[in-house]
Amino acid sequence: MNLENSQLPDFLIADLYKNSLVIVNEELKTKESIPVKAMARTERAWYLGSNLQKITLIISEKEAVYLQDEALAFLSTILGACKLNLGDVAIVNYHNDPVNYAFLKEKLTPNFVLLFGVTAKQIQIPFTMPNYQVQHHDNCSFLLAPSLDSMLGASQEAKLEKSKLWLSLKKMFTI
Repeated sequence: MNLENSQLPDFLIADLYKNSLVIVNEELKTKESIPVKAMARTERAWYLGSNLQKITLIISEKEAVYLQDEALAFLSTILGACKLNLGDVAIVNYHNDPVNYAFLKEKLTPNFVLLFGVTAKQIQIPFTMPNYQVQHHDNCSFLLAPSLDSMLGASQEAKLEKSKLWLSLKKMFTI
């Protein structure tokens, strides 16, 4: 079977792209015959959450669009302890959407940026710092931490990482 010349049936293509709409160089007309510019809608947003408290969490997860279920559950628990929820934050998967700080500042205007398994150099912050140290720069507080995977589970190492993260979050959010 030659994959280059294969054609998928119409119903399968429609099912694959049911959340996407792209109209190029056309104008749509409403019922009142007022021209409306065509809009393109991507299949998914580049971050998860509503960013209500201007808190950006950057992770790097190869196996998920945003993050794995176990990491999401852990993150929800940590946020709950800080009296926050997923609506308060914007979660960016750097692996799928490599962003830099200038872009984040323009699009999300964060007051807090937490990096999990992502370095300051990767998002082009002009300084470096050790894990779990809260650093202030450009009206924003930054915190670097190892990947969320290192905090999952009940091992002694995971518990130690969780406690270091909790101490830093208490300082960052003045809990």
